Amino acid sequence: MSSQGIPLSAPSGRARALPGLTWLGWVSGRPPQLLLGSVLLLAIVLVTFVGPLVYRASPYTINPLLQLAPPSAQALMGTDQIGRDELARIIAGGQDSLIVGFAASALAVLVGLLYGLSAGLGPKLGDQILMRVLDALLSVPTLVILIFLASFFRMSDAVLILLLGLTSWPRPARVIRNETFATRGKDFVTASRQFGARPLFVARTHILRMILPILVVNFVFLVADNILALSFLSFLGLGVPPPIPTWGNLLTDGLQNIFSNSWWLIYPPGLMIFFSVIAVNAIGEGIVTAMERS
Repeated sequence: MSSQGIPLSAPSGRARALPGLTWLGWVSGRPPQLLLGSVLLLAIVLVTFVGPLVYRASPYTINPLLQLAPPSAQALMGTDQIGRDELARIIAGGQDSLIVGFAASALAVLVGLLYGLSAGLGPKLGDQILMRVLDALLSVPTLVILIFLASFFRMSDAVLILLLGLTSWPRPARVIRNETFATRGKDFVTASRQFGARPLFVARTHILRMILPILVVNFVFLVADNILALSFLSFLGLGVPPPIPTWGNLLTDGLQNIFSNSWWLIYPPGLMIFFSVIAVNAIGEGIVTAMERS
């Protein structure tokens, strides 16, 4: 500092905030349910995908000497009725459940996006026909369709992704169609169409940019629905066949041994389903709250 009290080297531009304060400011500005859901989902993802690197027990190894063994140092979460490590099976089942849930939701949003854009940007007659078809599909409960279709196929992850994705797209399709129909009347879209822009250009340049937050919210809520639907199918024995574990069929196995007081076969997979659905729904609610604030 000089004798007149003027700094010899003043910082140029905006002063840099401390990293910790910047992070705290970002956190304080977000809805609490978004933060709690993200932390919970991150914990579940770490357990299911990083857990095998730490806990190296095989989910398929049978040990007849440890049938229905309670949690111990040898098996941290006990064993099932044929001596397989329950914690290893919960971890492996989580991988299957999360991959199928997220992939099926992505497929559903993609199909719903194409269908909704076609109805919203197409001619009036085409929109009426597509919406009547959509109304017919929405009138039938999704789980009824799933159970009916699952009885015809040998289940695998790929088949489950297709079944869940191709039965859960009508709801996002209706939302996307309504948003597209509302957006197509805006001045900038009308001007673009008057200058000769084709529907594909309008959809890619204008519509998608406007409805992207809606797509994200629908995807998040669909993940929770599809994880729950997959668990329901597995619980009924219509999911992937044994010995491949999923949270749903692990819960079924646990309930079959309910009279043996093997609580470690019932509560852990049930809680994993519960916390996964709660986490994803909390993220969706947090995104909706953040959109309403902005």
